[in-house]
Amino acid sequence: MTHAAGAPGSPPAGRAKLADVAALAGVSVGTASKALSGAGRMRPETRQRVLDAVAELGFRPNQHAQSLHTGRSWTVGLMTTDGIGRFSTPVLLGAEDALGAGKISVLLCDTRGDAIREQHHLRNLVDRRVDGIIVTGRRTDPRPPLTGITGLESVPVVYALSPSTDPADTSVISDDRGGARLAVEHLLSAGRTRIAHVTGPEHHAAARDRARHGLEHLEGAGFGLSTGRVHFGEWSEAWGRRAADAVLRTAPDTDAFFCGNDQIARGVADTLRERGVTVPEDIAIVGYDNWDTMALASRPPLTTIDMNLAEIGRIAALRLLEAIDESLAPGAHTVPCRLVVREST
Repeated sequence: MTHAAGAPGSPPAGRAKLADVAALAGVSVGTASKALSGAGRMRPETRQRVLDAVAELGFRPNQHAQSLHTGRSWTVGLMTTDGIGRFSTPVLLGAEDALGAGKISVLLCDTRGDAIREQHHLRNLVDRRVDGIIVTGRRTDPRPPLTGITGLESVPVVYALSPSTDPADTSVISDDRGGARLAVEHLLSAGRTRIAHVTGPEHHAAARDRARHGLEHLEGAGFGLSTGRVHFGEWSEAWGRRAADAVLRTAPDTDAFFCGNDQIARGVADTLRERGVTVPEDIAIVGYDNWDTMALASRPPLTTIDMNLAEIGRIAALRLLEAIDESLAPGAHTVPCRLVVREST
């Protein structure tokens, strides 16, 4: 709709106010406010008239006034312990997408795994009166809940990827049981029955969980590991190369490797290629994480398990928004993994 300059209902000069939006839409200021905040009931066409007026006037809500009216700051803290960002960055991007859709600003804090730095960031977030906090990290190991700051008890917190050790907290985690099952099922369906498992340090929850669940599914199908044991080591290509040598010495009839991450899987692929073993014709390989840098650079490119990290972040943000509205969902909520098939199988 267009109006002649100076005509009744025409866009005002200068920055538009909520009253201008209400006048252009033909509603009261209160109705315009409710339409913008999503509060209250009204006819869809009324809400649309307000939104059309907002677009025509280029109206931008006064965040400070909104905060005073609602008691909310419309900001959320995203706290990560992962300075590298390999795992936390996709989680944080997924969370930011979900929060941005609700016009919520995000304050990113990197603790770098330092407890003192974490307390410093936490104090700043509470002082800024954030509406909630999402906490994530580089590992799937449970972590202690946030504590130690006055006022924190009134701020909803959701843990993403790295769950809280307190079952009363809300955590959103990857389904490692389902991921390991997808990997083993894929290899079995391809006729592989002599499967080796090479993974990271045993003190890491990801390594232990993927090994345990993978072995459970393998034994449930009537098979065991080709070498009779899990090969725990490091999250590195170098370990993958060494472990592949050890596996082939112990069990030369191995026809598949299920690896705890893509770095290990790429190292395994290197050793097999150097030995003249063809992949996947002679031996198939499945990795874990779907880290493009590793999975696509491997020769051949790796079949792998994607943890759906961005989806973990998105679900964590939605859980936080529910908690802000006092609809708490305590406990661990799992996000399914997915199988990404490439040339290594």
